[in-house]
Amino acid sequence: MTRGSDDRDRTPNPAEPVVPRVSTQALAEGEAHLTRQQPTLDTVAAEAGVSRATVSRVINGSPRVSPEVKGLVEQAIARVGYVPNRAARSLVMRRTDSVALVIREPDATVLADPYLANIIVATSQALTGTGVQLVLVNARNDDEHARVADYVRSGHVDGVLLASMHGEDPLPGLLLGAGVPTVVGGRPAAPVPGLCYVDVDNPGGAQLATERLLAAGRRRIATIAGPADMTAAADRLTGFRRVLAAAGLPEGTVAYGEFTRESGQAAMAGLLEREPELDGVFAANDLMAIGALRALRAAGRRVPEDVAVVGYDDIEPAQHTEPPLTTVHQPVVEQARIMTELLLTQISGQRGGEPVVLPTRLIQRDSA
Repeated sequence: MTRGSDDRDRTPNPAEPVVPRVSTQALAEGEAHLTRQQPTLDTVAAEAGVSRATVSRVINGSPRVSPEVKGLVEQAIARVGYVPNRAARSLVMRRTDSVALVIREPDATVLADPYLANIIVATSQALTGTGVQLVLVNARNDDEHARVADYVRSGHVDGVLLASMHGEDPLPGLLLGAGVPTVVGGRPAAPVPGLCYVDVDNPGGAQLATERLLAAGRRRIATIAGPADMTAAADRLTGFRRVLAAAGLPEGTVAYGEFTRESGQAAMAGLLEREPELDGVFAANDLMAIGALRALRAAGRRVPEDVAVVGYDDIEPAQHTEPPLTTVHQPVVEQARIMTELLLTQISGQRGGEPVVLPTRLIQRDSA
């Protein structure tokens, strides 16, 4: 076929794609149809009976909107079918609509520890409906602090939640110094001016556990403490010792674990060698308590008849041990919710608020 010949005379080539002809009029009609089908901020504002600025504040998660007005706007958005242009919003506001959850543990620990899994799930649930995505980042060791700090400061996320911190971790200070909104789960080992954190009452929780052992008639009580460089472990050890001192009992034998089943089992075996007559054990987390139950079973000790055991965390597997584990419940879902709210408040330009400490409660089962 020569150039300029009529396409109607062309024999179709089955190997070539068929491109339909679309007239200019049809294109114009289609564009008009699309325009009519795409509600704008003004559409939502008119539907809700509020200003365009109020709609924008609701969409951007500003705290400067009452719950009643927020509800009106959200209902209007649903009725008109408005979909926010996240890409445009991110460009204008210089946001990514994502936050990082940084866990300071090796990969194997994160995967094996139900408590850490609960933190991840609870944080994800707390972000539901906010339009903000969760990015999980592992800072496995001290050498990775710089990598994590560089990643965050490069603008990949709008803010950071930190969990399972060890020692005087420099990461919170690095992030705050770079102007990155940051909230920590747990009390930092060293005070950081301006740092917001959400903790649980670890000394009080340990007191509940130890008092339960005393109420069960136990007087030769030991503890399996967590890592010495973690404030949660140190605070639980403080609470344990406080109760024994108030009862006029010796300080109690201490063995240290790593918040794992294996370390709890090894620590319990060591305690039996050092204190063969012990009759009560407080383990600073449930995984170590589960390991302790294994060691006691291997040594022929009955629980709770010979040795009573109390754990800490109230993870799901604690319900299914033999016997079911008495433990201290941590409000992980509530902690994650408050941490997330505080972080989103900071991201919106407001102050992060004061530190929060949540109460714990005893969950009594058959091991003590």
